[in-house]
Amino acid sequence: MTLADIGPVVLVGAGKMGLALARSWITAGLPPKELVLVDPSPSEAARGLADEKGIRLVGNASGVLVSVLVLAVKPQVIGEVMAGLKPSVGKQTLVVSIAAGISIAAIAAALGTGRVVRTMPNTPAQIGRGISGAVAGPEANARDREVADALLKAAGEVVWLDKEADIDVVTAVSGSGPAYLFNFVEALASAATQQGFDEARAMQLARATVIGAAALMEADPTPVATLRQNVTSPKGTTEAALNVLMAPNGLKTLVERAVLAARLRSEELGRAK
Repeated sequence: MTLADIGPVVLVGAGKMGLALARSWITAGLPPKELVLVDPSPSEAARGLADEKGIRLVGNASGVLVSVLVLAVKPQVIGEVMAGLKPSVGKQTLVVSIAAGISIAAIAAALGTGRVVRTMPNTPAQIGRGISGAVAGPEANARDREVADALLKAAGEVVWLDKEADIDVVTAVSGSGPAYLFNFVEALASAATQQGFDEARAMQLARATVIGAAALMEADPTPVATLRQNVTSPKGTTEAALNVLMAPNGLKTLVERAVLAARLRSEELGRAK
């Protein structure tokens, strides 16, 4: 299946993630005329993309033929958004949601269709290097899953899950994960300034280190634990630092607490709807 076979696609929510997905779809072969952006208050970036690619940009989905509906709105407003969308959704519609914490059952009840795929991509989708977790609802058919898979693969890798509850874990690990890594870069740069470097040089070192390490991890299939060990000489400087990071209350414990907090918040968002 190609993206040219699945339109029209209606994307509700032209924020950063929505636009990242839209760009990836156009790059991967979705004809611009088969994409409709729906946003009542579109940003300059949304207007610019629509003008550049010839994409239809509207304030609401009234009168729009919806074959695939992608919900890229914040969970706090999705109830109101779905109420407005319900008249445009029919038996022909596949719904793909990236709203954190909002269950398939809640989406199906609000829109009147069980053909729902719930997913969570992440921001590297902006450059086609994202990863998404996805789970199909019980009424989604094989073609629905193929369509969702094609849309998500345009932005990166896809991991299909066996149960919906795992989406909350995906949200906490890979959905929020880029922010954890960016915060680590900030912390590494801050540590360099504490050792006397100016902020610009400290950030240059921190960014290049993380980017280079990620590129090495991608190029080398060696297990990451071995890659870590390859940097670590016995009784050397790296070992001294890792003795701090790998202490009982070190980085592993801190990351576990962070992921748990994110997962619990995702679950809480679902209960609030």
